[in-house]
Amino acid sequence: MPIAADIYFFTNQEEEKLPVILLHGAGGSHLSWPAEVRRLPGFSVYALDLPGHGKSGGRGRGSVADYVEVVRGFLEALGVERAIITGHSMGGAIAQLFALTYPARAAGLILVATGAKLRVAPQILGGILTDTEATLDLVTRFAWGPNAPEQMVQLGRAQMADTSPQVMADDYAACDAFDVREHLGQITVPTLVIGATADQLTPPKYAAFLAEKIPGARLAMIEGAGHMVMLEQPEQVARHVSEFLATIQ
Repeated sequence: MPIAADIYFFTNQEEEKLPVILLHGAGGSHLSWPAEVRRLPGFSVYALDLPGHGKSGGRGRGSVADYVEVVRGFLEALGVERAIITGHSMGGAIAQLFALTYPARAAGLILVATGAKLRVAPQILGGILTDTEATLDLVTRFAWGPNAPEQMVQLGRAQMADTSPQVMADDYAACDAFDVREHLGQITVPTLVIGATADQLTPPKYAAFLAEKIPGARLAMIEGAGHMVMLEQPEQVARHVSEFLATIQ
């Protein structure tokens, strides 16, 4: 379903509650979120394809701040004043900066496998345009936990490969420049942080730091999962999300 600026999104629109906005990570799409979260019973959930990703048109953005404006425009097109902003990895960076930039519009945050600073390895930054296939292999190797089924891993790689190298390069550059460590104390909305013990891209210490520095934040750590925790352990992630949402709706 497209909306303003050719933004595609999936929605279940089950309830007239505060909507939940799902933001994927670098090179991802709405399919980065499992059905257990996209179709969360009892809540209106909107899973976006950011510009240049998935089924959305347009071009990707070069900074997290630019993506924040995309989300703001999406909410305005929906006629939604406040929402619970949920983000994975780069999407989590967008969620944090959205809450800092538009605090009255964020009713809550769910931050999944992300950090207050997202340093990207130089070989990824430098290789995504010059040696795309090898760099996708590298990212895939680090993105999944040791118990992730090989079919799931390969499907994830194929979905990333559908994103243009330039969009991915811009996403990774946006992540690498992102740093709100000194501002986390200004986030005052209810926040759930979900981390994974086998995450090699945003290690558990990233989640712990967010939970420590954001006032009142809750921390849920998923054992044995990697960076794609929501796909590796969808039932656990959906349960934590549902329980959190029930406290702020």
